[in-house]
Amino acid sequence: MRARKGIDDNERQLKKLETMHVSPWLTLTVLAIAEFAVVLDVTIVNVALPHIAAGLKFSASSLQWVIGAYTLVFGGFLLLGGRVADLFGRRKLFSIGLVLFGLASFGGGMASSSGMLVVMRVMQGIGAALLAPAALSIVTVTFSHGRERNIAMGIWGSLAGLGGTLGVVAGGLLVDALSWRWVFFVNVPIVLLTILLTPVFVRESRVKNTSKGTFDVLGALLGTSGLLALVFGIVRAEPLGWSSAEVITLLLGAVIILGLFVVVESRSVDPLVPLSMFRSRGFSAAIVILGLNGSAFLSMFFLTAIFLQEVRGDSALEAGVQFLPMGIAAVLTAVATSQLVTRVGTRLVQLISATLSIVGLGLLSRAGVEGSYATTILPGLLFFGAGIIGVGVSAQIVALVDIKHQYAGSASGVINAFYQVGGALGLAIVTTLSSSRVTSALLHGTSRSHALADGYSEGILVAVGFALLSLALTLVSPRTKPSTEQIQDAIGSA
Repeated sequence: MRARKGIDDNERQLKKLETMHVSPWLTLTVLAIAEFAVVLDVTIVNVALPHIAAGLKFSASSLQWVIGAYTLVFGGFLLLGGRVADLFGRRKLFSIGLVLFGLASFGGGMASSSGMLVVMRVMQGIGAALLAPAALSIVTVTFSHGRERNIAMGIWGSLAGLGGTLGVVAGGLLVDALSWRWVFFVNVPIVLLTILLTPVFVRESRVKNTSKGTFDVLGALLGTSGLLALVFGIVRAEPLGWSSAEVITLLLGAVIILGLFVVVESRSVDPLVPLSMFRSRGFSAAIVILGLNGSAFLSMFFLTAIFLQEVRGDSALEAGVQFLPMGIAAVLTAVATSQLVTRVGTRLVQLISATLSIVGLGLLSRAGVEGSYATTILPGLLFFGAGIIGVGVSAQIVALVDIKHQYAGSASGVINAFYQVGGALGLAIVTTLSSSRVTSALLHGTSRSHALADGYSEGILVAVGFALLSLALTLVSPRTKPSTEQIQDAIGSA
């Protein structure tokens, strides 16, 4: 009886909290803490990669799974996470995602093998895919349309640049002062604080009167498993060769599974990806451009973090600090781009930004063992940081500006999923080709540092290819000159 009475008291207390007036800005603060951890996790791990490789005996080709496993699963389950949150309660799913993300972060820090760490990264990706869309949905319903929501979305959007920039420095500090394990452990207190604050400051919400209250689990599983097979096939091509039976089976299986995904989505009552959105030429071109953007960014970040430490001999902290100018350039460009597109249109901004990315990557590809940071790496990072964010912001606007309001949530999910999945696929391609170049150089008697530098240059040139494809697609994209209101709606929805 006492136990039952205690449960009833707890339920009454929760109901009392639900009816209390909570400042929306306090709600935003709690949600922002969690989102900051998710964004931070993308970059904080990169600086620790050489130490993780040494500690858990990762091979050069398998190390990319530390990043790829997280981004691929995160992107693959983003759409499902948003749908489940709408139906079963956004705060509920946000809390579940938080717990899973925190447990996986602790497990990653405790990992005793490379396989265990990759599994924990997969769990982190699932947790992030549950909490991130739920958090954004809560922000959207917490603030009414207009000035307050625009301010809230501006704060939310700035977390990406801030989290990414601080991540490389924080990662360097933690690795040098403690160990690589702390780039995972650091998430645990953040998650615990957010879990304690969520019932107090975040109200429950869900979509009422949905058609059948269903969600497309089969679509999410097919989409994610197909992409995993594709990435794994690309990775296995490096040691086995493209003509091996295993690689052919994986790639053929990926095509079949992804084909089934399209069939399922076309017949689903509540599809994760409404295929009618792809009738918009602007949307279709923009999401491919965003996928290529993700490929170039993750590949550059992965390769440069290793290059600075393994080839140039920098510490983790020194490497992190050297990335800072790129983050600052990206934040400043994001602010300028949203203003510039209303004056000159999105196509010109994308063309200029894609060109800057290509110039930046070209400079980075020339950074050798003895090259100067000030003359090659620094200008390369500045150009690339400005270019990659300029392409991203303008393409995001193009993707959403003509989408009907009832598809805004689904379109936003597709945009984020394409960016994450594109990054994972691009990273797999770049890592495979870069590793092959390093192996070939070593077999020909090249020193380890020069072989790694050759592999770095090879990988960066592949990333240049991604940027060139983005530039080509921009040339055939619709010319869009959005209004200020359309830009605010587009950025807010994404």
